[in-house]
Amino acid sequence: MLLHLDASARRTSFSRELSRAYADAWRAAHPGEGYVYRDLAADPVPHITEAWTELCDHVLRHEITDISRYGEAVSTPAQNEAWQTLKPLLDEVVAADVVLIGTPMYNYSIPSSLKAWLDQITFPKMSLRGRRFVVTSARGGAYGPGTVREPMDYQERYLRDFFKGHFDVEDVTFISTELANALIDPRLSHLREQHEESRRAALKEASK
Repeated sequence: MLLHLDASARRTSFSRELSRAYADAWRAAHPGEGYVYRDLAADPVPHITEAWTELCDHVLRHEITDISRYGEAVSTPAQNEAWQTLKPLLDEVVAADVVLIGTPMYNYSIPSSLKAWLDQITFPKMSLRGRRFVVTSARGGAYGPGTVREPMDYQERYLRDFFKGHFDVEDVTFISTELANALIDPRLSHLREQHEESRRAALKEASK
């Protein structure tokens, strides 16, 4: 099953363009397999509550690592409300073979809509090993290897560390369109062709 998430605040965005291309190619190559889509910007996931932290504390204290047992942590109405919010999100991730995330870089990192989703589904010492994560991203500048802004890329670095540290997943692919601001910022107008080259290459990779 493919779980497809978009986090851009723009209805028409380069990260959405890439995630759609990847999803279309995946679905064509896997006819009949499941597909679930969530727009985290249009339908935001709530931020975690104190009751959510209590669920995490219970799981950690009782050394529960089996995701199917997380519901055992619920003992109060507030905890049940938190559980009913996160359980459908967690079930989708557990059921997925591939998790596809379309996200822009906002302020060197990820949108709060994506962070809220990550917070909701993440528990201590959990494992999602065996799943693949694909991130299609768009950045206003150039953050690739060797660029001046490479050290400021807290988007890819954060997500790679998160997937490995929290989910025990190292099978992660990033496909990025860079220099999107060249289309808007007059000071970057001379880089528009480089942006188009980046976009074309990313679309080609996403559509494989």
